[in-house]
Amino acid sequence: MFVTDSPRPSPLPGRPCRHQALLTLPAQEAHVSAARHFAADLLETWSVPASERDSAVLIVDELAANAARYGREHMTLSLVLDHGTLHIVVIDSGMTVERRHRDMAPDEHGRGTGIVQYLAQSTEVRQTRGGREVRACLRCSA
Repeated sequence: MFVTDSPRPSPLPGRPCRHQALLTLPAQEAHVSAARHFAADLLETWSVPASERDSAVLIVDELAANAARYGREHMTLSLVLDHGTLHIVVIDSGMTVERRHRDMAPDEHGRGTGIVQYLAQSTEVRQTRGGREVRACLRCSA
């Protein structure tokens, strides 16, 4: 596990400072709770209000669960709080996910993506050379 948290002072007086943190874990479902707890504790330290923190932690949980399920080796959670926007990025070493699995009922698959899209102001999924990157942005009044 690799963790960094580095607050950066804002170059403009009166502006909130920029915080960023990174957590890398094996892409295994057993590590999803570690990503969730890391985000919850960190966002509390950054003084993100409870309701916004709860939404962010739910987004982290869903994205980490997908990365654990479909990533092959590792997953990296990046949190950046900058000027009232929380950027949540989960990168894994997996390939693009098929929309439907034949062995799963339609109502048992795909809810996480809908939850993330509902809670976040914007979402983006892109395939990279080394895997997949999922980004969600959430307004925060911290």
